[in-house]
Amino acid sequence: MTAQPCEADVIAGLEPFASAEIVQRGGQHVRTMRQGVLNFSAARLAPFLDLKAVLSVYRLLRFDVPRPKALLADQHQRCLLTQVDAVLSLYPPKTYRTFMLAAAGAHTPVMSRLRDAVATHTGLQPVDESGDLLIRIRPSPLGNGWDVLVRISPRPLATREWRVCNVDGALQATVAHVMVTLTQPCSDDVYLNLCCGSGTLLIERALVGAARRLIGCDVHPRALNCARRNIAAYLRGRSNIFELYPWDARCLPLPDASVDAIVADLPFGSQVGSHAENLTLYPQIMREARRVAKTGARFVVITAEVRLMQGLVAQMADVWRCERVLRVNLGGLWPAIFVLRSA
Repeated sequence: MTAQPCEADVIAGLEPFASAEIVQRGGQHVRTMRQGVLNFSAARLAPFLDLKAVLSVYRLLRFDVPRPKALLADQHQRCLLTQVDAVLSLYPPKTYRTFMLAAAGAHTPVMSRLRDAVATHTGLQPVDESGDLLIRIRPSPLGNGWDVLVRISPRPLATREWRVCNVDGALQATVAHVMVTLTQPCSDDVYLNLCCGSGTLLIERALVGAARRLIGCDVHPRALNCARRNIAAYLRGRSNIFELYPWDARCLPLPDASVDAIVADLPFGSQVGSHAENLTLYPQIMREARRVAKTGARFVVITAEVRLMQGLVAQMADVWRCERVLRVNLGGLWPAIFVLRSA
């Protein structure tokens, strides 16, 4: 089977993790086109329908034509519709009900004719936003011709089915997945999620594989209630392996050296908390995390308080060794993921 061009949107800063996952699923010739965008080739689309470190995957069609009007030519239109059919066939009938054509000048006569052709061929209802089937049309970034991208899933891959509840500052799921992998998960882990919020880092850990214990804590009742709802949506017949507690991350009722991996999405000081509060909160959490961590345990933290965290890591170098720092783009905000290991 001939490999076909594809494109993946990822969180800028996480390209190496997304690339590795794509290769693991059989993707070939993976390369970063620009920040947050990967190109690759694949013979089959199905293996990429449940990628965890990727926002969306598209089947990429390149047309050597000077203007979008040329896409209305019979051979080009048939090529486009054939690829639409290939995407629709990946899911059971009636999974898709709507489609969206995203392009500059989306309501010009040319784009309207393309939209009508897709609607007639598929029977799907055209909508102006949030269509199940997403078709993007753009000038080729290679400098000649036009690209048509057909998303291979009815929603972005980053939209997790278990997420039925959100709280302010909730962590993006693909970032949470990468944070989980950075703990180097093991089936015997006692895994602790401080300031667990809506439960994203807990559920993403469960998706990676078995653990001895999955513990989440938060002092805010609303956050714990939200986490319970998301966990219930994730479980759906699975055994409940989660433990949620109203614990203060600065004073944990856990024995010394009892935890194998710790993760935290600490208050950024904007939507949640304040910088003044974080000056006191962060060092207290760092010290308590070290108390409960086994020697060699990893502590993976994301925060927008980058300078504060860098200073604390330097001050606590005798108990926390910094293995890695990653900057990621979350809606124009560039927080850092710190990978620490207990000394």
